[in-house]
Amino acid sequence: MKRSFTCCALFIISSLIVCSGATARELPGKRDSLQSTVLKEDRAFQVLLPENFDPGQQYDVLYILDGDGNLNTIADIQQFAQNETFMPPVIMVAVFNTNRDRDMTPTHVDQLPGSGGADKFLSFLKNELVPYINKKYPVSGTNLLYGHSLTGLFSVYAFLAEPQLFNYYLAVDPSLWWDSNYVDKLAADKLNASLGKGKALFIGGRDDAGLKQMGITDMDAVLKSKAPKDLNWKIVGYPDEHHGSLRLKSVYDGLKFFYNGYSSAPIVFHPMSGIVLKDTPYKVYYFGQSQVRYTVDGSEPTPSSTQMLPGNSLMNNVKLTVKDLNRMDRFNKSTVGEFKIGNAFPAIEKPKNITPGGLNYTYYEGHWDALPDFRKLKPVQSGITDKDFGLSKFPRSIDFGLLMEGYIEIQQAGHYILLLDSDDGAKLYLGDHLLIDYDGLHGNGRPKTYLVPLEKGFYPVRLEYFQQGGGSQLMVMYVPPGEEQPRPVPFELQYSKH
Repeated sequence: MKRSFTCCALFIISSLIVCSGATARELPGKRDSLQSTVLKEDRAFQVLLPENFDPGQQYDVLYILDGDGNLNTIADIQQFAQNETFMPPVIMVAVFNTNRDRDMTPTHVDQLPGSGGADKFLSFLKNELVPYINKKYPVSGTNLLYGHSLTGLFSVYAFLAEPQLFNYYLAVDPSLWWDSNYVDKLAADKLNASLGKGKALFIGGRDDAGLKQMGITDMDAVLKSKAPKDLNWKIVGYPDEHHGSLRLKSVYDGLKFFYNGYSSAPIVFHPMSGIVLKDTPYKVYYFGQSQVRYTVDGSEPTPSSTQMLPGNSLMNNVKLTVKDLNRMDRFNKSTVGEFKIGNAFPAIEKPKNITPGGLNYTYYEGHWDALPDFRKLKPVQSGITDKDFGLSKFPRSIDFGLLMEGYIEIQQAGHYILLLDSDDGAKLYLGDHLLIDYDGLHGNGRPKTYLVPLEKGFYPVRLEYFQQGGGSQLMVMYVPPGEEQPRPVPFELQYSKH
């Protein structure tokens, strides 16, 4: 017992030293508190809402123990992981300490008076703090618990004692040596099938001797022999780290581990929708993960549905529903595109007084959030979108708009994929038909596409575009029948009126 207390004192002091430097920065978020009837004291905590918080959206909640010393660091790591699309935005609740040695230890040891209060603290979380957060904020019902050193010990203990309270448990260099490896022995008794479903446990420690010193090696052996098959768990030993520095890599890897398969981006395929000729095959292209499945009747894809390939041959009316089954299902929304049987858009004879080499353009200046009615505006300049044309040549790089009109010549009948990408808004018309609407404020990078059957001949075309702030970009391309790669319409097939 004396040896256990010596290790305990060492790592408590080490942890406090590591955390003390983190408090130099002011804590983000809002301070709050509860008068706990369980603990018979006032308990303070800090709530940090996500950037661009939307009260109509539901968020997972990350509870951070040793909150005053860890909130800044974990908030930075979480934001980085979120920006890299490894996880969604979350609400963070940083719980401050009053008596760390008491609250984080599951058993009493004589050498540390007041120890052994973990059950009461767990009751405080279960019956007071978590319900309070659930009532005050829009939560998803998915909770994460973070702890380091003694609070890491508590995280693992909470997983065993109250497995339904949290979904994901993150323990960094947990003091599993506590009281002769009490929690390791508890795990051997508690691990059963009920602990696995929807749960994940991540433990980060120092490689080799450090894992053994903290009692993590024994926990690894228990999990390997007794963990239920549905439990998602991982133990990582990091070389060349110390007790405090482990937090950086462990938190990042742990959050990625919990949200493996998360993506905020929808599944994208091309063309996204369109008009098709009856009994004439057409292709839809997809370049992404292999676990993507699709249906053609609007039903939700399952693992037995058809696998989405780089080129997928379809025919006639299709309600294409695509889903990545490798993602986290609760964040995974299906992408739907509709293809309907119709007639080819009728071409016209070659108009008089037109010249190949580009379209007519008119340039306007103004500040808009959406495309204006250009007919009501006074143009600043006009010209032809020839080989020397480019957005960088205009007087302004922001707050301007363009109207481009003319004709394109189609030399081969069949299905054409039209592509539009812009920053900011744009609309593409063929004759009087609005084919692609990409209006509003947005960046480029996710082009919109449309499939349309065309005849040989000439088609009036109109392109509207505006740029507000940031970088400007406008790209219009097509994929002719029999081809697979988009390319610009050749200048010799673009015509202006004169």
